[in-house]
Formats: sequence, structure tokens, C-alpha cells
Amino acid sequence: MTQQEVRWTADQVLALAPDSASRKAGSKLGAAGAWSGTGSSREGTVWGVCSGDGASYRTVVDTAATATARGAAYDCTCPSRKSPCKHALGLLLLWSAGEEEAATGPAPDWAEKWIARRRGRARGKGEAASAGPGSGAADPEAARRRAERRAERITAGATELEQRLADLLRSGLATAEGSGPGLWEETAARMVDAQAPGLAARVRELGAIPGSGADWPVRLLEECALLHLLDQGWLHRERLPDALAATVRSRVGLTARPAGPPLRDHWLVLAQTDTPDPKLTTRRIWLHGAASGRTALVLSYGAAGRAPDLALPVGLALDAELSAYPGAGRQRAALGEQFAPPAPTTARPPGLTTAQAAARYGESLRDDPWQESVPVTLDNVIPTPDGTFWQLADADGDTALPLTPTATSRPGLWRLVALSGGAPVKVFGECGHRGFTPLTAWPTHPGEAVRL
Repeated sequence: MTQQEVRWTADQVLALAPDSASRKAGSKLGAAGAWSGTGSSREGTVWGVCSGDGASYRTVVDTAATATARGAAYDCTCPSRKSPCKHALGLLLLWSAGEEEAATGPAPDWAEKWIARRRGRARGKGEAASAGPGSGAADPEAARRRAERRAERITAGATELEQRLADLLRSGLATAEGSGPGLWEETAARMVDAQAPGLAARVRELGAIPGSGADWPVRLLEECALLHLLDQGWLHRERLPDALAATVRSRVGLTARPAGPPLRDHWLVLAQTDTPDPKLTTRRIWLHGAASGRTALVLSYGAAGRAPDLALPVGLALDAELSAYPGAGRQRAALGEQFAPPAPTTARPPGLTTAQAAARYGESLRDDPWQESVPVTLDNVIPTPDGTFWQLADADGDTALPLTPTATSRPGLWRLVALSGGAPVKVFGECGHRGFTPLTAWPTHPGEAVRL
């Protein structure tokens, strides 16, 4: 089987579903009886026509990552706004099982046209990106003036925020519970006006703390201190080392382009998680380089109600380039050129003990004090109940990491417990001051990665 002919597993296909309803509906369409005119090509195209409920829908999927360096893409004539829709999921399930018809000729005209348009756009974007910022008609002097004006507005916003934090501490934290969320929303709006979305987001988080538990004053004071530190970092950014200054700019909300030479490696897909809100869905994809040993975070976004375009199911590996974003201690990177489609792999990342994981998070705070968590793989740990909570305990030691409250309320915890069965497992997740959030696990014996 050639690399282009490597097929995803059913679990990897269903991991692409934007929600549980799509996953259930797609599973029902993963049988040949609903389809006609199906086929696939070595270039990474899968197509078919799905009939049912008095209508027929033409569906085509591009699984060749080299097409746009953004992973699989989908097109269907159905009216659904979800991506992928249930028809694309059903077609991929058919393809993963090898039940689509072998293509003896070219794809249907409608599928060929969509693929040609899609890959044509990808080539155009690639040429525009390779041309560089100096190739267009942009005025560097005008861009510099815009950047200066925005920096001035952020400085004014940070100065105002410092005063509001001082007023809060002067009047006492207890007053925060009685003021309600209106004060925080009004302050966040002021930070949006100052073009500092990072500050606005942190202010909104402050508004959710008062009255949220017995120890809310302690947590409010901690978050106020971190916000004050970020304010001071921005106001005195010229005194900071370049990497830390870049981190401060990123934290207040200034965007930056990837910097430095691209790094080519075979990247193992460790985890893929979606965080929806009313306006935007954020997809976080963790990758681990087999040769470099680097763990990187790739972000993708989708409008409300739509899954992000980039989809890399857990358990795959891809030969690709990543370009890191500037900033001290930041793992974020941009996915560049891919040299082969993602393919299943049995590789696993190296792991740490729970004590080493906690130490790694502590070290990361020196480079980025606002870091909520760091990516960590734990070796030989056993999920163990600890009263009303759970923890991951070292099988060969006497230390453990508590799971975050979010992790203990997710169904993934019970998948982890079932996979372990009391035996040690390898677990990848995010380790921070609130505990450990498991995202993917592997059994001790040979077996596929399990998404939690």
C-alpha cells in the first residue's frame, strides 16, 4: 500500500465530527447501501452520492494534506452548515473500511472541478505567502504609524486598568462580590476600545471569580496580581529581554507572524480539542516531533456553529514543517508545507514522572508567568480516586498529580479508567497550577491511542 493509499481508522474519522449528533448521524451513513457512484483516487480524493429522504447529495473529500497544508477538506451539496457534515463523515467511514468502489478512471466532473478549484486556491495562497511582505503594495511607513498608534492606545488602556486594580485593592476585595459583573464588563469593553483583547479577556475572567466558591478572594487576588504583572510588563516592555517582550505583546493581544526557519519533522498528533463560544470555535492540536523532541501547538478557528478547517485526528503522524511564533516559553507554531498525507503510526512520545511534570511547569513560569499549563506526557501512571477527586499516581513511586475539576467531570475520565483497569498507562495532557488535564492515553501493551 502506497502512502497515498493509507486509510484512517473509523475512530480517527469520527474524531473529525463537530459534535455528538454529527458523529451519530455519520455512523449511520457509513454503510454502502446509502451510497452510489463512490470512488477514491491515489491523489487523496474520495467521492460519492448519498441518497435518502427523497434527496441525493454529492459529497467529495480531499484527504491529501499536501493540497493545502491544512488537512482534510469537505464539500457536500446538502444544506448543513456543519463541517464535516454527516455525509462527509459517512463517506469517510466507507472509505476507511475499504468499501468504496475502486476508481478505474478519473473522478466525476463535479468532484474534479471542486478539487481543481481548491488546490488552485492553495497554490495561489502559497505563492502569495512565499512572495513575502515586501512584494505587495503595502506602505511600510503607514504600517509603522498604525502600529505606533495602537501601542499608544494599549498603553492608555493598561494605565487605566492599573488604576482600576488599585481602586479595587484600596476598597477591599469583598466589594467585588457586591458590584456584580457590570463593572468587569465595562472595564473589559474599555480594553477592547484600547485594542488590547488579551487584557479584555483576563478582565472578563476576573468577573467570574467573585462568589464562585469559598476561596474566591484568594483566587481573585492571584489573578489581579498576574494582570498587574502583565500591565507592568507592557508599560516597561523596552526593559525586557526580546523573547519575554514578545510574550508580553502576545499576551496583551498583539498578533505576530511565525518567526525563524521552518522545522521539518515527523509530527505525531497527540491531541485535538475544540473550545466553542458564541462567536468562535477554537481548535487546539498538539504535535510532537519524533526527531526534534519538540511539542508544538497549532491553532485553528471556525465561525460559530462550524468546525475549524484543520483536522488532524489523534494517532496520525505527518511529515511536515512547523514555524514557531515568537515569545519566551510559547509552544505555538504554524503548520507549513506537508510532504505526505497524515498516516497512522504506532509511535509514542517519551514520558516523565509526575514530579518531573510539575517541575517542568514551574520552570516554564520563568519564561512566561501567565502560562496556564504546559504539554506533558506521563509514563506509567495509574488513575486513582482520592476522596471525591481523582489523581494520576506514579506506578513506581510515591508522587501523584491531581486531575483538574474540568477533567473529573468529563466522560474521558471513565475511558481512561477503563483503559487502565488498575494497570499503568501512558497519558498525554496539560499540566498546570490547577492540576493535570488528560487528553490522550495509550495502554502499556501495544495498542492505538485513545482520545479522552
